[in-house]
Amino acid sequence: MRSDLSDKYDLRVPRYTSYPTAPHFHGGIDSATYGAWLGGIDPATELSLYLHIAYCAEMCWFCGCHTKITKRYAPVAAYMDALWREIDMVADALPARMTARHIHFGGGSPTILSAEDFVRTVDSLRRRFAVKADAEIAVELDPRTADEAYVAAMAGAGVTRASIGVQDFDPKVQEAINRIQPYAVTAQVIEWLRRHGVPEINMDLIYGLPYQTLDGLIDTIDRAVAFGPKRIALFGYAHVPWMKKHQRLIPDEALPDTQLRWRQYEDGCRRLVETHGYVQIGLDHFAAPDDEMAIALKARRLHRNFQGYTTDSADTLIGFGASGIGALPQGYVANVGEIHAYRDAIAKGELATQRGVAINGDDRLRRAIIERLMCDLDVDLDAVAGRFGADGAQFAPELASLAPLEADGLVRVDGRKIAVTEEGRTLVRAVCATFDRYLKRGEQRHSKAV
Repeated sequence: MRSDLSDKYDLRVPRYTSYPTAPHFHGGIDSATYGAWLGGIDPATELSLYLHIAYCAEMCWFCGCHTKITKRYAPVAAYMDALWREIDMVADALPARMTARHIHFGGGSPTILSAEDFVRTVDSLRRRFAVKADAEIAVELDPRTADEAYVAAMAGAGVTRASIGVQDFDPKVQEAINRIQPYAVTAQVIEWLRRHGVPEINMDLIYGLPYQTLDGLIDTIDRAVAFGPKRIALFGYAHVPWMKKHQRLIPDEALPDTQLRWRQYEDGCRRLVETHGYVQIGLDHFAAPDDEMAIALKARRLHRNFQGYTTDSADTLIGFGASGIGALPQGYVANVGEIHAYRDAIAKGELATQRGVAINGDDRLRRAIIERLMCDLDVDLDAVAGRFGADGAQFAPELASLAPLEADGLVRVDGRKIAVTEEGRTLVRAVCATFDRYLKRGEQRHSKAV
């Protein structure tokens, strides 16, 4: 991207993994609301399940997740007791034993669990939900804490996908973010995954890290590709020290400036697409051409949820654990993030919902527009509005506000059809923000657009 445009559009906007976005959740949605919403779900609805394992053995200074550090297993065991109880409580609140077609373990670090507790968790889900035979079961995996017994337990429990956190292979960068992960450690875990039959492997990389160079990032990409992952995520480091105090341990002067950050993103994307043959998915995901995510993109049936880009089309996502977020037909819900408060609520027999937001017809329409922009990089406003019984003409103000981006060659507007150009791909979140009617309510602080 031209330097003048990278400076002009150095914006802070939401990542749009939901709409309305999380800063607009409020305390008016509580456990009683959530219980009622669960009971009102159509029993024929297929579910997606997310489990937040809110502990890590060590704090990575770049981390933006809800997690707590522990060197002992006792707190983890107590947390899992609460999470298993929450699974039962949610299942009891639902109108039937409902079907689950996608399960995702995130964190924190799911690999902090013992192999026995991981298996028990999957067994609990299978007992309370009708998990489909072809369900995707995905686990975020930290190679530093995964041993072979854990990997074997994952495979035996039916895990189909492991997302391996790498970030960067450069030792200097690893030291600066407090994540010492030698290349050999990552290689060993991947060998175990393949030996025990976990079929799909993703790798997560990050640009914009302290002391990260262009050459170093390209080297990391090349070494990651050599493992043969079907999917690679290239995320931009979100430096939000006002939200995550441990990020203050990263010196601002070690971070790449705006120009270098843009070059890292663009050069990294070109390396993955032009050199290694991956298909770019939206803003920051890449998939092999024969991967289901690339196929879904081509068929225009890609989706986006709290885990990012996904082939999971379930309308209802149930979140478990401290800070777990759910998306239901009626709206969004979020559990309390503080672990002791979460455990206390569950111990009292209450769902741990602390906040959320009910959604209306306008929210659903705008969410659909934003999702298509994020996934397809284009949208026909009349077609989407028509599915909701609405008129695309209502978006005349939003179309007018796109004029500066159109003048800069970042979008093309044809009537009420919007297409993000290849140069504008990096700013798709800024295009989406045009349709966000909540964004200017209060001064929310978000991560950079790229």
